[in-house]
Parts: sequence; C-alpha cells; structure tokens
Amino acid sequence: MLRSIMLFLFLAVALWAKVNLNTATAEELATLKGIGEKKATAIITYREANGGFKSVEELVNVKGIGEKTVESLKESIEVK
Repeated sequence: MLRSIMLFLFLAVALWAKVNLNTATAEELATLKGIGEKKATAIITYREANGGFKSVEELVNVKGIGEKTVESLKESIEVK
C-alpha cells in the first residue's frame, strides 16, 4: 500500500518537474513516455560512458531512441 502511494506521488511530481538526463535514476527515466526499463538503462549507460549529456538533442545518440521520441520528450526532460 505504501509503495503504491509513493509511486503515485512520484508520478504526480514527475508531471510537473522535468527529468534531468544527467541525474535521473532508471526509475525516473522509465516514467517518461516511450522510455521503459531497457531504454532507461541505455540512457544511463550512455551517460556514464560519455560524461553526461550536453544537450537534450544528444539523446538521439542512445541506441533505440530516435528523433521523434526526443521531440516528444522535450517538454519533459532537461540537461543541467
């Protein structure tokens, strides 16, 4: 029950806050539309191998993520 409440609260906050590609956990990334566990892991692997993202557009360099996905996520993600 507590886990369900925490997940609900996390998702509610995620609707208002942008997800930072350089600090987000796999769980946070997986809440993004079109990004599941596998792509979230790929994002983190890319981030670790390349020293972080310098721009949101760099997300297209992650295997399995294309320009349409990045375009649809632009309002939900950021790089700091």
